[in-house]
Amino acid sequence: MKAVLYDKRNSTNALVLREIEKPIPRDNEVLVKICAVSVNAADYRSMKMGIIPKSKIFGADIAGRVDAVGENASRFAIGDEVFGDISAFGFGGFAEYVAVPETALAMKPTGVTFETAAAVPMAAVTALQALRDKGQIQCGQKVLICGAGGGVGTFSIQLAKYYGTEVTAVCGEKNVKVIQSLGADDVINYKENDFTKCGKQYDLILAINGSRSLFAYKRLLAPKGVCVIVGGSLSQVIKSLLFGALLSIGSKKMRSLAAKPNTKDLEFIIKLVANGKVQPVIDRHYLLHETAEAVQYLSGGHALGKVIIEVASAPVVD
Repeated sequence: MKAVLYDKRNSTNALVLREIEKPIPRDNEVLVKICAVSVNAADYRSMKMGIIPKSKIFGADIAGRVDAVGENASRFAIGDEVFGDISAFGFGGFAEYVAVPETALAMKPTGVTFETAAAVPMAAVTALQALRDKGQIQCGQKVLICGAGGGVGTFSIQLAKYYGTEVTAVCGEKNVKVIQSLGADDVINYKENDFTKCGKQYDLILAINGSRSLFAYKRLLAPKGVCVIVGGSLSQVIKSLLFGALLSIGSKKMRSLAAKPNTKDLEFIIKLVANGKVQPVIDRHYLLHETAEAVQYLSGGHALGKVIIEVASAPVVD
């Protein structure tokens, strides 16, 4: 099979398309022929930190068809259309095939495309766990979503509206119209207006890859409000872990999210997608041999929603 391997010795780019052996599923695994995979911040941040999968193949969010099943695997049959986040099992999505435990996958609804399904897992589950689990979102609340233009942000807007809240979204100028189309009640262009000085307070804040200080977010919280820090650079994550508890003294709470793959959450969200209540925003499509370009584009920080790689035959370039 063809796969994009991480090879830091390569002089032009560390992500190289090569021909390798197709994996064989173990007893509790299924072999998935990948049709689409999305790129996540977890891919390029892991590369920067030197956290490389054993297979040297990145890619977490996959969608495809079951090609073979292990002896003790019983949830899926050959030909089933599945999707999931395989980051907890060594990544491996930037390839034509991957063998993963069947528990990592969920059934893809017939009416949902592979590209759409591949855009869902990590970003949508992160948004759901931030809003529902850490933020304890309630109908009627006022919600502020900072960093609304990315994958997590675009899902967060739609899920917050699904839960019946009033949503204010912060994004760049080029994303304003799309963010409005997702249902945001108010959209703030951060280049034109400083949302930290707007004089408003919010019951729930999602600070997605936030560049503002924790103190600034806390000032925006209403009494008994909650701010959830989602992702960001390593320094931002460390600050939220170190100072979050201190800043949570009193009625306003600061919480950090370490999202985890969850099949039940996947099944919940994909039903919303199938029913048209939530839809991923897809910025660009690439082919497998263009994976390095796709990762570079997403790492630039200006993608609107998700970046998808369509897995198709391509010449091997070493």
